[in-house]
Amino acid sequence: MSAEALRTSIARLFRATTQTVRRDIQAQDLALVLMAFSGTLFLSALLLFSVQPIFAKMVLPKLGGTPSVWAVSMCFFQAALLAGYCYAHALNRFAPLKVAPLIHLALMGIALIALPFGLPSSFAEPPAGDAYLWLICLLAVGVGLPFFAVAANAPLLQAWFAKTGHRHAADPYFLYGASNLGSLIALLSYPIVIEPWLGLSQQANVWTAGYVLLGVMIALSAVMMVMVAPTAKAAREAAGDEARAPVAPVSLTQRGWWIALAFVPSGLLVAFTSYVTTDIASAPFLWVIPLAIFLGTFILVFRERPLIPHDWMLRLQPAAVVLVLYGLSTPGDKGWLIGAGAGFIAFFVTTMVCHKELYEKRPDAAHLTEFYLWMSLGGVLGGVFAAIVAPQVFNAIYEFPLLLVLGVACRPGVFTKLDDEEKAFLQKVIGGAVVLILAIVWAMNLGWLKPYAMPRIAIMAVFGVLALLATPKPWRQCAYVCVVAAAMVILPSAMNRGNAERSFFGTHRIATAEGGNVRILLHGTTIHGAQRLKTKDGRPVKKAYPMTYYYETGPLARGVGAARESTGKLDGGLRVGVVGLGAGSMACFSKPNETWRFYEIDPVVAKIARDPSKFNFLSDCLPKADIVLGDARLTVAKEKSGAFDYLQIDAFSSDAVPVHLLTVEAIKLYLDKLSPNGILSMHISNRHLDLIDVTSATVAAIPGAHAWLADDKKLTISLDTVRSHVLFITKSEAAMKPLMKLGYVQPAPKTDAQPWTDDYSDILSAIWRKYMK
Repeated sequence: MSAEALRTSIARLFRATTQTVRRDIQAQDLALVLMAFSGTLFLSALLLFSVQPIFAKMVLPKLGGTPSVWAVSMCFFQAALLAGYCYAHALNRFAPLKVAPLIHLALMGIALIALPFGLPSSFAEPPAGDAYLWLICLLAVGVGLPFFAVAANAPLLQAWFAKTGHRHAADPYFLYGASNLGSLIALLSYPIVIEPWLGLSQQANVWTAGYVLLGVMIALSAVMMVMVAPTAKAAREAAGDEARAPVAPVSLTQRGWWIALAFVPSGLLVAFTSYVTTDIASAPFLWVIPLAIFLGTFILVFRERPLIPHDWMLRLQPAAVVLVLYGLSTPGDKGWLIGAGAGFIAFFVTTMVCHKELYEKRPDAAHLTEFYLWMSLGGVLGGVFAAIVAPQVFNAIYEFPLLLVLGVACRPGVFTKLDDEEKAFLQKVIGGAVVLILAIVWAMNLGWLKPYAMPRIAIMAVFGVLALLATPKPWRQCAYVCVVAAAMVILPSAMNRGNAERSFFGTHRIATAEGGNVRILLHGTTIHGAQRLKTKDGRPVKKAYPMTYYYETGPLARGVGAARESTGKLDGGLRVGVVGLGAGSMACFSKPNETWRFYEIDPVVAKIARDPSKFNFLSDCLPKADIVLGDARLTVAKEKSGAFDYLQIDAFSSDAVPVHLLTVEAIKLYLDKLSPNGILSMHISNRHLDLIDVTSATVAAIPGAHAWLADDKKLTISLDTVRSHVLFITKSEAAMKPLMKLGYVQPAPKTDAQPWTDDYSDILSAIWRKYMK
């Protein structure tokens, strides 16, 4: 047989095989195509949303475990998602059908050079102070390319599916729900399955293997699409579809709505996560819950019939938002619990409303990639607003209630044109609200009404009930909710009392208590220092003295005395390191001829502590305090071995846990910096997590380390004296003898908890243990 005949035979065989495959696929109603595309989208989403907690957790130790790490990371990932959608839109619009898959597979192949991902050596240490740009650059270099390649898959695969001729190809948006199902499973499995069982390096390796498998599945899906697309096109032409009405162009108004309806939920995701994690822990377990809710709403509403009736969401939304506003304006743990509990409901309901409206405003499949592009732009803008703009503009997390109110404005019918009677009614509502709020403020100034009590409850109740009764009138509901929001901000409340400053690391508020007799420093809802200005009988206090956890006979103060005794430096020469400055209370336990050094990650805290108009601990007790800015793991590591006789770790943001300061590697570092008879104290008081078992198990995993737990549980609780848990750790048993004299110190408990390491930590177990005790 000649070469020409052989080529002809092979060509005929290939055409016959292709036709057979096409007929088989068509005969099966393209079920195989749907299965392939659904499976590929599922795996793609699984990888896309598992990389976020993995890499953000890698970054956390570099930036003190602050919640801003997740907020800025979310902002970056949303921007990378937008870039992926732009690429998918361009590829779908300009690349030939058979060439587009090859281009995309080539991109995925190039991205393999960045895998398995990790922290680049060039990003060893962040700059002091705000680290927004540094973190964004780290994310771009470390994981940007693989994430970009995977991010393009959702709109690209849906656009390819629309060309297959499947009976659902004309409206492929349902596949977005399947995609988000994969995302949801990835997020929920991370804190329950992945984080407790796999270290970070193992997680990165498993992700790389999944990425390779995804490339194979994309190739198979592309082959199917290329094979059936000509048959599908011919079928449409034979059926006369080419004569149907042309697809309407997309208007600017439509694009504006797509952006707005994506902006609000995306911003809420970042704002609500920051609100919750500020008081518990900046960790994947708490990051993924709001993100899982966010993705779950796509699954519930991106379909013709939502799994939860939309009318229910519209009825519940105003009440949930009003309750959140009340919680945010109520001081203390009670307000935080109300705000967080109602916040979950309001976040879910508002996101459901916005995403359902987004689905209702979806365009024809011909504009599919453009729709996702504008939707992604709205998501990026919402993330940028909540993660970067709001911290620069607001001195507290005001973006959370603001976005909830904007979510109420996204309800259908809010912007309908009002007739004269409705305009008059709206003017009366606004005028009446202004008069009522001004009257309450006037009464408060005269002392007739107390803040935090009936005025806020009355406004919330009256206008909240009106919002519920106004269900058929969305614009009225929005007006009533806006009145409540205005009242919560204008009236004296927890949201606006005292002076506040906000930084990359959180919100710090200076307020007063006991009728102005005590000045306190708040981070979130937790007191990080208090100074008595007047005695309880009203006499001025001449010199600052430590209060709260730092009272004179408490574990943290007595630890300094024990270190003097264990090292024999009773008359001077003690070398002290304190990680976590707060208001500077510990400075008042210093003595002349001692060396004290404070380590503080947040420049705003250092500025507050140094300002004698705010707190006098440093100015009265240690005017020339040595304060080192930066993350403690990085700054303490630069000290020479044996540099300290007493080292105190007290670096919590509100009640959030800096996990990287509690690991085996961290404690080994601290012990290396201690003198032979030095003492390490770790302040592990926490309202939400059982850190006693965690730190005890971690110390037990370190050979030669000895640990004792101090718990002054018989203490009378007040601002002057607050109960604390402190774990004392030494390298020798002899150093423990001074601590054993304290009546509230006992050996650290034995526990079956697993030690935390830089590669492994489990916040969920710590929370579970706390509430099971």
